[in-house]
Amino acid sequence: MINYLNILLPEIFLSLSIFASLMLGVFIKNSYNVITKLSSLIILISIILIFNNDTGTLKIFSDSFIKDKFSSFFKILILISTFFVLNSSQLFIKDNNIAKFEYPIIILISILGMFFMVSANDLILFYLGLELQSLSLYILATIDRENLRSSESGIKYFILSALSSGLLLYGCSLLYGFTGSTNFDVINIELNSKNIGAIFAMVFILVGLAFKISAVPFHMWTPDVYEGSPTSVTSFFSVAPKVAGLAVMIRFMHNPFANILLEWQTIIIFISIASMILGAVAAIGQKNIKRLLAYSSIGHIGYALAGVATGNISGYGSSIAYISVYVIMNIGVFGCVFLMRKEGKYRENISDLSGISKKHPLISLAFLIILFSLAGIPPLGGFFAKFYIFMSVIESEMYILAIIGLLTTVISAFYYLKIIKIIYFDESENSFDPIKNISITGTVFISCVILISFFLYPSFLNNIVNSLFAY
Repeated sequence: MINYLNILLPEIFLSLSIFASLMLGVFIKNSYNVITKLSSLIILISIILIFNNDTGTLKIFSDSFIKDKFSSFFKILILISTFFVLNSSQLFIKDNNIAKFEYPIIILISILGMFFMVSANDLILFYLGLELQSLSLYILATIDRENLRSSESGIKYFILSALSSGLLLYGCSLLYGFTGSTNFDVINIELNSKNIGAIFAMVFILVGLAFKISAVPFHMWTPDVYEGSPTSVTSFFSVAPKVAGLAVMIRFMHNPFANILLEWQTIIIFISIASMILGAVAAIGQKNIKRLLAYSSIGHIGYALAGVATGNISGYGSSIAYISVYVIMNIGVFGCVFLMRKEGKYRENISDLSGISKKHPLISLAFLIILFSLAGIPPLGGFFAKFYIFMSVIESEMYILAIIGLLTTVISAFYYLKIIKIIYFDESENSFDPIKNISITGTVFISCVILISFFLYPSFLNNIVNSLFAY
């Protein structure tokens, strides 16, 4: 029993911290600042606990919960991304009067759900983690109750997410019915190409997972929710849930669905191609930067899924490396969006960036670095992330997928370069308020430094990622 507690130490600590934070928030006046700082401390301690809890691969509770390098890596990535998002958005939250102590607590609850998702080795535990995460995200999307757009985005997300959760749960129940177990290891043994019912169930599960990571054709909610939600919530939506969703996708493909590779590979290839094309084309006409980043995220998920579509360790590793670099880029670009404040109001239109290079050279340089990286221009981190994806796809002899990926990369570069053109070559119309907030500037600076220096040791991340499957 003591060993069980040691394995679950990060989850137990996070759960108890959430209860304690909730009690403190109720009894302390003006508790938002205290709870936010406490939440940041909880995240840092959780990272340390996961690092110190590296004892190889262990399964507990009838093999329903797995602790391994794979789950630990994704948990740390979720925590780090949340730490930077939480701290860089503080000024925005206070300026928009959504500084409620429940805000950081709900984020911690969603992280707890993601922890159980990435460590799940059983359909029941996976679904419980997924719903814990989803319920928290519904609340976050509508946290600004006075804002009609926020309420609308939350309702849209709730309705569509409930539909996808129902389909996913139906798939899980079918999978249990046709294999006789909810455990991933048993399903892996029982599942084969002759089990038509289980393959049918796999399709429903993939639909649910594709919705959670906003892959085409289950992306409908993404642009509206990204635009309507407060920018602080959008920045969280763009990283942590995507990381958890991709981790679960890889876990499913690598374990329970490993023996029906040919059946699910075609579906993933289609979703990947559709996401890359829509993300590249639909973003071109956008005028709102959050909406543009929504379509950008759909395209990037398409690239990440291209690695998953290979169905081998090399492809999975390249997808993990890609999502890691994507997190760094997204944290940086939303940090830049938080700096778009004029006369106390936060601007979202791309036209508001006209000619800002003349008055805000540092913000412009940060945008330049991050957007070049998002476009995949060498020698920045985004280039190497795409390079590893295309290499794994080509090694798997999936040439059409690689060609489409390269073409969509060229198309998507247009709208990233368009923003840079607006920043550097258009007439100066706006001057943003000076923001001397160390959390925002520090986040943007760290993101830019990592993306620039990535070429010095590009195999560093790959070496870590390749070790995740050594079990």
